Amino acid sequence: MSKIRVLICDDHTILREGIRLLLNAQPDMEVVGEAVNGREAVEQARTLKPDVILMDIAMPRLNGLEATRQIRRDYPRARVLVLTMYESDEYIAQMLEAGAAGYVLKKVAGSELVYAIRAVHQGEAFLYPSITKRLVEDYLRRVEAGQERVTFDGLTDREREVLQLIAEGYTSKEIADALNLSVRTVQNHRTHIMDKLGLHDRGDLIKYAIQKGIIELT
Repeated sequence: MSKIRVLICDDHTILREGIRLLLNAQPDMEVVGEAVNGREAVEQARTLKPDVILMDIAMPRLNGLEATRQIRRDYPRARVLVLTMYESDEYIAQMLEAGAAGYVLKKVAGSELVYAIRAVHQGEAFLYPSITKRLVEDYLRRVEAGQERVTFDGLTDREREVLQLIAEGYTSKEIADALNLSVRTVQNHRTHIMDKLGLHDRGDLIKYAIQKGIIELT
């Protein structure tokens, strides 16, 4: 019987180490990789093709929401299980819409995390117990009505990537290197972002990114 191949995506080393020890001790699981930021998560998902991806929401360079979108677009067979400290209904709705198969809080016991991994691997959806039936029904109703779509005011996938890196303080040259773009292209993206959002400087971009959950205050 083949083991469940798990990719751990979290920027906290001690948490990754603890989860790795927990999962590798299970007879039916093995940790095949670890990612410290969202961009690494996307790259390793493409390379390793894990069965289940444990995804934190707040990560540098590319947040868990955008990483999940890209992974599900490029590798739809992947089962993304969100592992986060955030209990916000908005985060839950956004991650589910992005394609996550489950949502677990970091405060759960190790046995619950193991159960959740097995559940999503078997094709089930898993939400931590305090999510009620009403929340799920309300969310699905909003999706059907088009009220839960996170459009970020018309920004493209690439513009959202550039926005996060700008808000995190990266220069145009650093962003260009990270995304394999020219500096001019990055500057054009920045101009388009400003125009679409009606913003005027980097400070406004940071405020917008925080409000939308693209980055978090540290």
